[in-house]
Amino acid sequence: MDKANAIIHENEVDWLERSHGERIGFRRKLLGQATGAKKLGCGLFEVAPGKRGWPFHYHFANEEALYILQGSGTLRLGTEEFAVGPGHFATFRSGPDAAHQLINTGSVPLRYLCFSTMTSPEVGGYPDSGKMGIFAGRAPAGSTSIYAMRKCFREISEVDYYDGED
Repeated sequence: MDKANAIIHENEVDWLERSHGERIGFRRKLLGQATGAKKLGCGLFEVAPGKRGWPFHYHFANEEALYILQGSGTLRLGTEEFAVGPGHFATFRSGPDAAHQLINTGSVPLRYLCFSTMTSPEVGGYPDSGKMGIFAGRAPAGSTSIYAMRKCFREISEVDYYDGED
């Protein structure tokens, strides 16, 4: 094993930032990717007060886990909401019943580790917006510039399996 690639310090990894509109925004360090991990992802996240890291979502192929390091927030999990803060650990199994979203409801940045299995392809659901996403060609937490496929669809656009095959 090449220990130079398997062990890193968080200061050796650059922050990547993403935002959308007024509600969604975060920065993260792809720690798992930086060590060369293929089947296990780990990201260090920071979410500003009032922001959400991601839309409310679930996965069909991957499980995730969060460990809160700093700040406070509200974790939407299925149909319930939970207050979370430093020391809280949560896991999210795959499937619609495990839809989740972490919202920074505190006054300081919410800092946490997010772990996930890295199965590709992945299909995700977005209950609040009625979308489904298909992601293939790279592990889910890697760079979005190297997807072979990244498509989102409205659930209402469903067609029959044999539609157009006559």
